[in-house]
Amino acid sequence: MFLSVVSLIRPNMAPLPLKNLLLCTTIFAFLALALLSQAELDVHHYDHTCPQLEKIIKDTVLNASQHDPKVPARILRMFFHDCFIRGCDASVLLDSTPTSKAEKDGPPNISVRSFYVIDEAKAKLEKACPHIVSCADILAIAARDVVTLSGGPSWEVLKGRKDGRVSKASDTRNLPPPTSNVSQLIQSFASRGLDVKDLVTLSGGHTLGFSHCSSFEARLRNFNLLHDVDPSLDSKFAQDLKQKCPEKPSFRGHNAGHFLDSTASAFDNDYYKRLLAGKGLFISDQAIVGDYRTRWIVEAFAKDQSLFFNEFIASMLKLGNVGVLSHNGEVRRDCRVVN
Repeated sequence: MFLSVVSLIRPNMAPLPLKNLLLCTTIFAFLALALLSQAELDVHHYDHTCPQLEKIIKDTVLNASQHDPKVPARILRMFFHDCFIRGCDASVLLDSTPTSKAEKDGPPNISVRSFYVIDEAKAKLEKACPHIVSCADILAIAARDVVTLSGGPSWEVLKGRKDGRVSKASDTRNLPPPTSNVSQLIQSFASRGLDVKDLVTLSGGHTLGFSHCSSFEARLRNFNLLHDVDPSLDSKFAQDLKQKCPEKPSFRGHNAGHFLDSTASAFDNDYYKRLLAGKGLFISDQAIVGDYRTRWIVEAFAKDQSLFFNEFIASMLKLGNVGVLSHNGEVRRDCRVVN
């Protein structure tokens, strides 16, 4: 079990600085992850069977990102949504069949795009090393690559995942919606073996990307009986969002919405700075500032980008180990269909 922050503060001792507390929990998390992953995942899994793996995926992701700046945010979100539903088994990549509607066609995943990037990487790998590399590992590596290519940290991805054979659109209801409060988010993350620190850290993935009005417009009008606009929103920011998301959808452009932070193509800690300024886009974003269990971590990341980067690596490694199929799975020849 991962040690909590509280367990690191002993009686009659002054609390450690926030940065030290986070770094301590990271060390324990790495140790625990190493024990959990030893029998399943390995950094060197493909060293002999497909040594060109990393370069092929990186080149594919880089080329796609140069042609479409939306790719990094989409790939990162794809990885999150895959791991959060049935574990990191590439089930999000499977296409629907005449008898079964797949995850990618569930309501929360309708806006998940850029599957073609994973398809291209898989096609190249099937030529270089046929039937060796799983789609789940390709997605995990691509998620790391889009972070790094956007200016974020890099890390060694643990490999050896197998691909799942099941994908159900109905399972997407288990994804935490953007209207979640902190207690709901904590419960959702805990059910996947992720703690409060992971919740705040992985929310930082919202430093990349764009959201359509439908995901946040409930904060702009008729919010509740006492407030027309969500009072946690900065007033000027709220007015800006109202202009971009007119009350009548027919008055909106096809891509009406707003970027998730002010540097939406760069992986940095601007997301946390904006949360403290009341400029989080989703209810779930702003909620982690208003709760004592999470606010202190937001403040720490807003002050120290390198701390956020270190914690993001640790949390991505934990996320990448959720529900891993190391035996009861397959290596798909085509990421969209089971063998």
